[in-house]
Amino acid sequence: MSDVHEAVTRAHRAEWARIVAGLTRRFGDLDVAEEAAAEAFATAVERWPVDGVPPGPGAWLTTTANRKAIDRIRRESKRDDKQREAQISYDEDRPEPVGAIDDERLRLIFTCCHPALAMEARVALTLRMVGGLSMPEIARAFLVQEATMGQRITRAKAKIKAARIPYRVPSAEDLPGRLGGVLAVLFLVFNEGYLASGPDTDPVRTELTAEAVRLTRLIRGLLPDDGEVAGLLALMLLTESRRAARVSASGELVSLSEQDRGAWDTGLIAEGHRLVRDRIASGVAPGRYQILAAINAVHTSARDVRDTDWSQIVALYDQLVRIDPSPIVALNRAVAVAELDGPEVALVAVDRLDERLDGYHAFHATRADLLRRMGRSGQAREAYDRAIALAGNTAETAYLTRRRDQLRS
Repeated sequence: MSDVHEAVTRAHRAEWARIVAGLTRRFGDLDVAEEAAAEAFATAVERWPVDGVPPGPGAWLTTTANRKAIDRIRRESKRDDKQREAQISYDEDRPEPVGAIDDERLRLIFTCCHPALAMEARVALTLRMVGGLSMPEIARAFLVQEATMGQRITRAKAKIKAARIPYRVPSAEDLPGRLGGVLAVLFLVFNEGYLASGPDTDPVRTELTAEAVRLTRLIRGLLPDDGEVAGLLALMLLTESRRAARVSASGELVSLSEQDRGAWDTGLIAEGHRLVRDRIASGVAPGRYQILAAINAVHTSARDVRDTDWSQIVALYDQLVRIDPSPIVALNRAVAVAELDGPEVALVAVDRLDERLDGYHAFHATRADLLRRMGRSGQAREAYDRAIALAGNTAETAYLTRRRDQLRS
């Protein structure tokens, strides 16, 4: 039974986005696509333990999802008969017009990121439809309640239907207007893969990081002169380069300062550094992703944590705060300030963020570490307890628990 469960999980990771994209292309309805895909996987959970895992799980799921979609359309009595029959008889293998993008999942991302939708709605909808993330995972990414996120996604789908926004291949002229939402989606998908937010998944979801990198490379090919595309790709590569050293053999998160730098991927680091250098050489003012990539370039340039140029990292965060004055950026800046000016100075900055980040586990984890370094063990323990209660990632929880238990009573 466990083998079957793993097979369904693997199929969901590998096939969800492709199936949803194909259904959306065929039936032109995001609700139909999502529900039919979900029903196909639910059917697999019921059937595969009895019938066995099919030799081609993706083909089986695609066929089942198409049948589920057709059944649903036939049940909808309000739908115009001619429209219903046209959709049911639509030849899904019919060639599509050639456009700027020839990757089906990337087309779906650009469709979900239509400018008619608010930016947060674009990102949330795409994470659900393309990334296959659950509602709790998406809600955690936005630091909002699950019900709030569900309503946001429902409204986005309704707007697409009401405005008759077409599912089509974007033209080259459409790409720049949709790029911001697309990059935000890919960044969040990558982050969910690199450090999964839920307790019921692997701590690191390599299929998500790999897909985010793959799609970002495709966009880089479409828009080779765009600085933020290059910056995001560099950021992903430099972050991914550390993955092998990020989780210990016992399943515990390994902090950057404790990682075995000999396990870092030098090929990814070299490619990421090259992208960063090219953007600096362009002389164009950098955007958010380019600055984040530059920060990671500084980290990955140090052979030992003691060699890290913290003054340069703080300067880069100062630059980032001017274009992205979010509390999370301020929190990350404070972590760097602690290395440069000491934990006391950093704690003052962190405590200013209390009201805005109280529900964010990394806020409490940062406070705990600063308080620990200042010798305030009792307060550090309380902060660790709060961080542990909010953290969903099993590797991160294990790390925080160990750090808390090492405190002196």
